[in-house]
Amino acid sequence: MAGNSDPLTPRAKLAVTAGKAVAAASRAAGRGSGSVIGGRVALKLDPDLLARLAQNLDVTLVSATNGKTTTTRLIAEALKAAGPVVSNALGANMPAGITSALAGGSESKFGVIEVDEKYLAGVARDTDPKCIALLNLSRDQLDRAAETRMLAENWREGLAGTKAVIVANCDDPLVVWAASSSPNVIWVAAGQMWKDDAWSCPSCGGVMQRPGDDWFCGECGFRRPTPSWVLSGDHVLDPHGSAWPIHLQLPGRANKANAASSAAVAAVFGVPPQVALERMYQVQAVAGRYDVVQFQGRDLRLLLAKNPAGWLETFSLIDPPPAPVILSVNARGADGTDTSWLWDVDYTRLTGHPIFVLGDRKLDLAVRLEVANQHFQVCDSLDQAVQMCPPGRIEVIANYTAFQDLRRRVGN
Repeated sequence: MAGNSDPLTPRAKLAVTAGKAVAAASRAAGRGSGSVIGGRVALKLDPDLLARLAQNLDVTLVSATNGKTTTTRLIAEALKAAGPVVSNALGANMPAGITSALAGGSESKFGVIEVDEKYLAGVARDTDPKCIALLNLSRDQLDRAAETRMLAENWREGLAGTKAVIVANCDDPLVVWAASSSPNVIWVAAGQMWKDDAWSCPSCGGVMQRPGDDWFCGECGFRRPTPSWVLSGDHVLDPHGSAWPIHLQLPGRANKANAASSAAVAAVFGVPPQVALERMYQVQAVAGRYDVVQFQGRDLRLLLAKNPAGWLETFSLIDPPPAPVILSVNARGADGTDTSWLWDVDYTRLTGHPIFVLGDRKLDLAVRLEVANQHFQVCDSLDQAVQMCPPGRIEVIANYTAFQDLRRRVGN
């Protein structure tokens, strides 16, 4: 690892070997990548394995409600300019999946790790990160995730006094409050399209004032910090005021924001913005997201949106009407079983698009679209929906397990 002496004890080596064997068996049985079950077995055999695997890596952690997987990938690409990188690129972002990913990177210099919001403080304790990127916090998985302010509280307490450099979005009041307990914060003006989880002050509960792009609490004085990195249109401004063009193959304003935060992280490790941003251009799709696939003679663009903030960003990047849109929603364990969040999404933004509805909870979605006065058809399968779509590229938007179902069906 990173040219240092091997930090793994015999027990840790056994745990890594056993975990890889279980993961391989899981893959052979057609049960997915096996990374989670492999990691679980390895951690059972050596509970300190994650800390051991991370100790010779320069670790960056990435956490947020939306954009974790993409930002992790962009940072990983940028840091490859400075040395080999290991990353949990497929998005297995709890301790078992992270352990599994790091076990495969014994020659790496950098670890770039996506972390589920609820596990951030614990993973930070285990991995002693050099840098932590905090992008946003909004409502998600209402049946089991704590409400957003409680997550921000967990971050604030868990990261208090950390030695890590925190790269944080100064446009999200919850992120600012969470990061403010840390002594070394680099603020990035990455923007915030979804504001409905940040109208009350996380510090005192007062009403937030939001003039233009600024925000502050009129009661306790908690306010937006001054950023040193700024997303400005198609450029990122660095702390010296230089503007660097963002050229991405990934669509939308949200991905430019992810790139701006990624450039700030890369700079912590000495990779200049120009080099970092050029490397990010190579990313065409992330775990199937944004892929355009051929299916039944049509072009389908696959878009993942798991919560209201994600759907809002996704609506901003689809082709204009009359591009057909297929929406698919499930409510299985990995999605969260509560679909009440559908009422927080502004579906009037789809006016003028022919809409086709799929998924386990298609009727919940149909009721929501009916109330929003949208024209839609409920379908039994992707095949049926595609056959009913008018000509042109089809935008397919799905939440987590629905997205995996669609990828399997189109062979992606």
